[in-house]
Amino acid sequence: MNAPSARSYFLTGVALLAFLALTIGAAYINLGPLNTITAMLISVAKAALIVLFFMHMRYGKPLMWIFAGAGVFWLGIMLVLAMSDYMSRGWR
Repeated sequence: MNAPSARSYFLTGVALLAFLALTIGAAYINLGPLNTITAMLISVAKAALIVLFFMHMRYGKPLMWIFAGAGVFWLGIMLVLAMSDYMSRGWR
């Protein structure tokens, strides 16, 4: 298993700071209905960097990828169930 170098940590930190600046900049631009999509895309990119480098998934074994995928799948199930409950309630 390869270990991440100090350079990869530095570049990942710089990329996260750039995404932070992009998030702040996007908050001041009115994109209409695309505001939420833009914010979500930026946050997914930041989460991917954190998972891949700081949680060492990039250098992990396939079993780690399976368990990480199972966690994301379970989160999706929970979100679908929560949204189906929310959407099925009557509006008063």
